[in-house]
Formats: sequence, C-alpha cells, structure tokens
Amino acid sequence: MYDIRGTPDEGMQDDELWTMVQRQRCLLITTDKGFTQYRVVRHHGVLIIRLRQPNRHKIHYRIMQAMAQFAEIDWPGLLVVMRDKAQSSWQT
Repeated sequence: MYDIRGTPDEGMQDDELWTMVQRQRCLLITTDKGFTQYRVVRHHGVLIIRLRQPNRHKIHYRIMQAMAQFAEIDWPGLLVVMRDKAQSSWQT
C-alpha cells in the first residue's frame, strides 16, 4: 500500500499516477471521478469514492464497505464507484 497524501507525489498528474499504480500492481483508491475512463482497460483495481459532502469519516466508511464486499482476488479488472447510497461497478 502506498499513500501519496502529504508526499511529494501528491498532486501528480493522473496519467503519471495511473502508470505508477499499474507498475506497482496496486488497487487505486481515489475521489477523482476522472479515473472512470480506465474502466475498459486492464488494471489492478480502482475504487472511486464520490460523496456529496465528503469528509474523512464518510470516505473511510465507504472504503471499508467496498473492502468488505469484494475480496482481494476480485479487484484486478474491477472498477467500483461508491456514492452516498449507491454503487456502480465494471469488470474488464
């Protein structure tokens, strides 16, 4: 696991972040809806949190719900968007 918040990598361009995450074979967890563009390409998993009034608690809660719902082996090729009360998912 690698968290870029508070590091020199924070704020990097999306394409650079995508390349880094894929090279490290990591699940990408983000609030950036722009990463939905990758739902049709091979990847190691993407979880996008899209809340109306996000805060650390709400984001953490939705992340934990997604982690409980999908096993580690399910994430490769899976893109999940968690909203306040709904979710969408795509599998490549």
